[in-house]
Amino acid sequence: MAGDLFSGTAGYYARYRPGYPPEFLDDVARRFSLPGTGRLLDLGCGPGTLTLALAARMREVIGVDPEPEMLAEAAQQADRAGIRNVRWVAAAAENLPSDLGRFQLVTMGRSFHWMDRDQVLATVAGMVTPTGGLVIVSDYRLDRPATDWQRAIEQTQAKFLGTVRRAGSGVVVPTMESHEIVVKRSPFRRVERILYEFERRWTIEQVIGYLYSTSFQVRGLLGARRTAFEEEITEALRACSSDGTFIEPVQLVAVFASLGT
Repeated sequence: MAGDLFSGTAGYYARYRPGYPPEFLDDVARRFSLPGTGRLLDLGCGPGTLTLALAARMREVIGVDPEPEMLAEAAQQADRAGIRNVRWVAAAAENLPSDLGRFQLVTMGRSFHWMDRDQVLATVAGMVTPTGGLVIVSDYRLDRPATDWQRAIEQTQAKFLGTVRRAGSGVVVPTMESHEIVVKRSPFRRVERILYEFERRWTIEQVIGYLYSTSFQVRGLLGARRTAFEEEITEALRACSSDGTFIEPVQLVAVFASLGT
């Protein structure tokens, strides 16, 4: 996969990517009995969306990401929030430093599909404490064609950028196996998949900001056509909503796993 997946997107990612619902965060804490004394490793942490959401439940948190821009944004977000128990490490999940230690919990939020999944699981299995575990969480792209307004986004983006799903300077290679199947053949033996269904509300500004946060590199690819793109997206969305707000039906999938039999 290209090494520049999210180059230039960190600010948009931090501002416009939605966080995780309280129900999911509470489930993580309950399932792994997080008492505020354990250590958390968040792989593919981006600007720290999941890292910082769980930081108050841990003694120490380490966020790992291969992109320096994302880590710089994550550090700014932590500073603004007054979170002091987190540090950031520049590395790929497949090439982790050997001195990170052991963790009660390893998380991957919207990132596992970018990794060599079997290799990463084999590595982190040796880094998890006997009573700890793993959480992989993902949801679908905002521009998946589930509603009229999402289809309008998809069509407008295809008009300007084509239908090939780019990822940085490369293209997306779809993962054929689900995360759950991959985890089940790993050293993690107790595996459970939980589906969270809820709704998100979006404005036109948030939609455009989200599109600029993706690995598609929308903003960079548009170049001088960016204003025309924003105008056309705005017009297409307004045709779908009289008040300029949009409801997204969300399916967030979490895979919980531990090493026990």
